[in-house]
Amino acid sequence: MLVSRSEFLSRGAKGGAALLVAGPVAAGLAGSAAADPLSTSDLAYARLLVGAELLAADFYGQAIAAGTAGPGVTRHLVRAHANEQEHYASVAGILSGAGFTPAVASDIDFSYPRGTFATEKAMVELGQRLETVVMGAYLGAIGGMQTGAFKQGLAQIAASEAQHLSYLWTRNGGNAFNTAFPPALTIDQASAAMDAFTS
Repeated sequence: MLVSRSEFLSRGAKGGAALLVAGPVAAGLAGSAAADPLSTSDLAYARLLVGAELLAADFYGQAIAAGTAGPGVTRHLVRAHANEQEHYASVAGILSGAGFTPAVASDIDFSYPRGTFATEKAMVELGQRLETVVMGAYLGAIGGMQTGAFKQGLAQIAASEAQHLSYLWTRNGGNAFNTAFPPALTIDQASAAMDAFTS
């Protein structure tokens, strides 16, 4: 059964497989979650970030499968896809470490505007929009999560998302960087922005 973004944030997704968490950041996030119960707000942020990573991985996976990007862009799509899968394992570890089942790709039905994967230009443009939301979600979570032990790992992921965004900006003809303080999104803002990518 597929769930909407708002349903996903308001309750734990049912029926997803528990994840094995790999890597030092992931292990730290899972260990921190296991040490103390998650607050309601930390649980909401963790669910939001799991959804953001599922969305990003789905986007990059479909972009790669479309085969419409040139070799240079495709290399970056493949690397970003791998990054998103690693990020997912880390943030899913917050939930699984606290005894919750994180959502998996089959729990959410993602959708994109018509023509998104038809050309390299369309993919890069939507990718820039999507990465802006994902990075904003992480920045908001860093400021909003109560468990301090999560913040370093989330900041590392936000830095990776900023690299993805910078690359996409330059592919769209923009500057590699253009603001000293990228905007952080609240849970509601990030969730609303992500709603545009679900059926």
